Parts: sequence; structure tokens; C-alpha cells
Amino acid sequence: MAAPTVLEREMYTEHQAARLLRLAPSTLHYWLEGGTRRNKTYKPVIRAEATGSNRVTWAEFIEAGLLRQYRQDLQVPMLELRNFIERLRDRLGVPYPLADQRPWVAERKLVVEAQDEARLGADFALVAPVSGQYMLLPAAQAFYDRVTWADDIAQRWRPDDRSDSPVTIDPDIRFGSPSVGGISTAILFEQSESGEDEKDLAETFGLSLAQVRWALSYELANSAA
Repeated sequence: MAAPTVLEREMYTEHQAARLLRLAPSTLHYWLEGGTRRNKTYKPVIRAEATGSNRVTWAEFIEAGLLRQYRQDLQVPMLELRNFIERLRDRLGVPYPLADQRPWVAERKLVVEAQDEARLGADFALVAPVSGQYMLLPAAQAFYDRVTWADDIAQRWRPDDRSDSPVTIDPDIRFGSPSVGGISTAILFEQSESGEDEKDLAETFGLSLAQVRWALSYELANSAA
């Protein structure tokens, strides 16, 4: 049996993923598994079908990162969003189209077509035709810029909203926990809370002082959220 690709790799429990995404666990569960509300059953948004698993793959984590930002910035209706993702999934022939680079670069026209078919209003669009070209709109561009892409798939994600933050989440580093320079931000924060000086931390872990400060700032913001 072939080893799962990085997108298929199970990385987190739902609770762990929700904490990293700064999402309510119930919201993430609904996106992954669907649910029943007011006696009506709704299909999942991220998964093609409910699986009953509380494990979150890397692709599901990346897509949830987009949905969090998308919903937060635009308050897009969930029904239209679900229909849009289903159409994009069918057109690209991949289970997790938003964790694939093609819709964001080479296949923007497909995104526009899927938006139109799902009746996703102009106020909620990710891509729009501008002067004969298909352009990423702000919510889509902000998400795209937070991802490091390679071979058309999402390889790393920046969990910090600030664009110059060096904090990243990489499935191959620290078991997918936030890190800077390969060092867990949580470890740096714990050491700092125990009284370690920032300069000493930088020297101990082979980091720059700026990297340490970014890591501590990220963890402090998470603890306050």
C-alpha cells in the first residue's frame, strides 16, 4: 500500500486543529462532518462525505484555514460556499481543491465558473475578471500568501496574521506544531515564562533575537485569544 501523501496525512485531532486555527471546535466539526440543525441534515463543507473520524488531515487543516479567513472577512453564506467547493472539487478531480495551488494560479477561470454555478454573489467571490485577467480578490490573496506551495500543493502555512511573521506550521517539522527556525514556539514561550532571557533563548536554540521575539509574540497572542 502506498504511503499517504502529505495532503492525506492525519495531523491533528479536531480539538488540536481548532486551537491552532483559533476556531470553535464545534465549528470545525461541522465543516468536516456536517450535522443536523432544526431537523435538517447538512453535508460537510470540507469533506465530500462525513467519515466519522475526529482526525484532521493536512489538506483539511489547510482548507479550514481558508474557510476561517473567508468566513471572517466576508461572512459568506455556508450553503453557497459548500456548493462552490463541490463544483471546484468535481472540476479539478481532487478531494481538497483549496489545498491545491492550481485554482489560485493557473485555473482561476475554473474558480469563476464554479462561483457562478454555485450562485456565489460578487461580494463573496474569491476570483474576479479584471481587465481581461482573472485576479485574486483580497480574501483569496491573503490566504494564498500565507501558504508555501510546492508541486502544486500546500507545504507550509503561516498561522500568524502578520505577513512578516516567520512562524510557520509544517507537517514535517515538530509534528505540525507552530515553529520558528525549526524550534517549537510553545517551547520558547515555556522557557520565557520560566524566566529565561530572550537573548539567552536565541543563543541556546541557534535563533536570531527577532525570531525569538516573533515566537513569543505569537504564543502570547494565542494565550490571550
